[in-house]
Amino acid sequence: MHETVKAEVRRNLIARLAAGQDTFPGLLGFEDTVLPEVERALLAGHDIVLLGERGQGKTRLVRTLTGLLDEWTPVIAGCEINDHPYAPVCGRCTALLSELGDELPVTWKHRTDRYGEKLATPDTSVGDLIGDVDPIKVAEGRTLGDPETVHYGLVPRTNRGIFSVNELPDLAERIQVALLNVLEERDVQVRGYVLRLPLDLLVVASANPEDYTNRGRIITPLKDRFGTEVRTHYPLRLEDEVRVVLQEAVLSWPGTPVVVPDHLIEIVARYTRLVRDSPQVDQRSGVSARLAVAAAETVAASAARRAAITGEATAVARVCDLPGVVPASRGKVEFEAAEEGREAEVLEHLLRKATADAFRGLLAGLDLSGLQERFAQGVTVETGDLVPAGELLDRLGPVPGLSALLQRLGVEQESPGLAAAALEFALEGLYLNRRLAKDAVGGRAVYGSR
Repeated sequence: MHETVKAEVRRNLIARLAAGQDTFPGLLGFEDTVLPEVERALLAGHDIVLLGERGQGKTRLVRTLTGLLDEWTPVIAGCEINDHPYAPVCGRCTALLSELGDELPVTWKHRTDRYGEKLATPDTSVGDLIGDVDPIKVAEGRTLGDPETVHYGLVPRTNRGIFSVNELPDLAERIQVALLNVLEERDVQVRGYVLRLPLDLLVVASANPEDYTNRGRIITPLKDRFGTEVRTHYPLRLEDEVRVVLQEAVLSWPGTPVVVPDHLIEIVARYTRLVRDSPQVDQRSGVSARLAVAAAETVAASAARRAAITGEATAVARVCDLPGVVPASRGKVEFEAAEEGREAEVLEHLLRKATADAFRGLLAGLDLSGLQERFAQGVTVETGDLVPAGELLDRLGPVPGLSALLQRLGVEQESPGLAAAALEFALEGLYLNRRLAKDAVGGRAVYGSR
């Protein structure tokens, strides 16, 4: 049976929806907003343009579309544009079919090989996308008008598949014109050749809305040819932000066990959302989800560094590992011009606020008087990114209510590292709520009574 790519995608999507399966695995936070729009577009047989700021998962969404293709599909062996044995379109395969008939050589192509992607850049040419004359074939003796002298570009080579253009506005306007026929008439033209290739494609493009005015724009005729425009967004809920971090961040490495407690992941997620909403940050450029991922990985790396230096068996991240998040974030955030020179100060303030918000959200109503009383007796506790968990616990001594604190933070199996992480979080929260004093110098901090 021969069917178009869009019909194939529609059939497989309907089957997944009917079976209650996840249509786009790995896409988090889009379940009630973006994904239904994409599903409707695919069922309608539309080409799609995804609009959204950086780091919203546009490219990941496009790449998951290959899962809606059949796992294997037949193609004529040796065909550069993946002709179907029942409906060849290129001159070579049409002649082969006439000559060989049922003996036509056929091979099978996996769905992962039916996806083509081009990152639009100002130097992209029509030859890159559509094709050009191959001088080597001409030199071999073929005439210049022979279609066999054409070297096909990325679009024809993705025939019977899904073709994606990332950052479409970065494509020069005169190059965008070359895609008009692809989206409407479904054919390509190469350097005036008498050549018509009716292509079978699902075309998906991504763009940042700001690119319309900053680096370029999608020309009106091309924009009109996309059937559906879908706006993406950053995670709307805190729990979705946390899920993205847990899915994407590499928080442990072979031979280096690292534990990043849930409350630290929540702090990182809250920090990302605060940066995204800050008036000091250029809202037009957005704050990528990659900031949260990099921040969580930095926290894990700080814990691994401490364990390597101090000899701890298991590295457990603590609040003292959070300061490394600020320098890791600076390259991912665009600030308003008025904030020049204050970038680190702004980020440090937002990190403290995220920690305080997490403390109130996770430990609200918990009796921490036992911990405070330790300091009322004149005790001071020094901690830092090179202070082992055991040393911190020894300095604090027995703390009434520790089990309740661990239970509130979801710690099921108590260990020195997790106990120290929970206590240090409580200490920092008490300090941020003005119930303890703190003197921080370099990578060390001393908590004491106010």
